[in-house]
Amino acid sequence: PKALTSMNNLALTWKAQGRSVEAIVLMMGCRQRRQGVLNASHPDLQSSSEVLVRWK
Repeated sequence: PKALTSMNNLALTWKAQGRSVEAIVLMMGCRQRRQGVLNASHPDLQSSSEVLVRWK
């Protein structure tokens, strides 16, 4: 999950830089990978999902 945290942080950085499309695609990938390794109630997974809802 450290790699997924880095992936999440990069998506947030890209969004802040105005690279919205790239950020959304990266965050979607991050959320998908988190779904494969984390419990559905894990805060990191919930955070990724919430961010995507706000960004879309």
